[in-house]
Amino acid sequence: MTNIKQTPKSEPKARQALPASQVQSALLPEQSPKLLQALHLLTRGGDLNADALRKLKQINHLYGLLRPLLEPLWISADGEPDAAPLLVDAGAGNGYLGFVLYELLLGPLGRGELWGVETRSDLVARVRQRANELGFSRMHIAEASVAALQQGQVPELAGRKVEAVVALHACDTATDDALLLGISQQAPVIAVVPCCQAELARLLGGGSAVRTPLGPLWRHPMHRREFGAHLTNVLRGLVLEAHGYQVTVTELTGWEHSLKNEVLLARKVQNRNPLALRQLNDLLDQLPPLPMRLLTELGLVTADGRAPEPTRTEE
Repeated sequence: MTNIKQTPKSEPKARQALPASQVQSALLPEQSPKLLQALHLLTRGGDLNADALRKLKQINHLYGLLRPLLEPLWISADGEPDAAPLLVDAGAGNGYLGFVLYELLLGPLGRGELWGVETRSDLVARVRQRANELGFSRMHIAEASVAALQQGQVPELAGRKVEAVVALHACDTATDDALLLGISQQAPVIAVVPCCQAELARLLGGGSAVRTPLGPLWRHPMHRREFGAHLTNVLRGLVLEAHGYQVTVTELTGWEHSLKNEVLLARKVQNRNPLALRQLNDLLDQLPPLPMRLLTELGLVTADGRAPEPTRTEE
């Protein structure tokens, strides 16, 4: 038998690193290598390794989507540039998105504050230290859950109006906490990139849910996980629209960079949207009772996942 020597396949472009001489090509205008070094995204030699490059592409693309939504927040009602909006990074983690937003937007504009909210004390300490070292004086972080902030239990932000809520890969129902925060504050801008979404998969796993006419859509665990994630974001979009937001759903980056790739961008344009509320209710009528946290907190379904009594109303 003849041995056939196979030529090794080249590494996919998304997994390649960038040497220091090429790093500038991956940066946005006015984005500094100094910030990436502070965030430990650049190696000691000034290179971007594959994982750091992937993270940077995601964050920079999200920044590009956010900037047109956020910039108008700095213009006051009378058209004068004296507004100082409060932006919240829900589930901030290492604060990568917050640091990029500050360097490229809040810093140059000279006004406004960015507050991260994060439960892990080690990450909170790290973000505070880096913000201090970089001189980002209007970037702060609170050690708390997004749910606690939404319920007014974070002293640093108690009673303050939030103009924008962003959440990058806040896990499972933490994304819904970010949506609840934005909706309750009637924030002009809400933007979320959902992470894992297991709540509806759990709710659809019961025997009674499977024995419905639509049950075959989620009978198998793999389908249930995928369908549950898709349905979760469909419901989130409709909830935002029902509360007066204009919603755009798009991808974050190419699938080679992240499988958690869906972005919901929402801009407040009216008080309520009766048509979207009717569409939401009609969809829920076709499904088994779903006491999804987002729906129950907003009173769109009862604690057992059913329509509120006596009837659903259109506002």
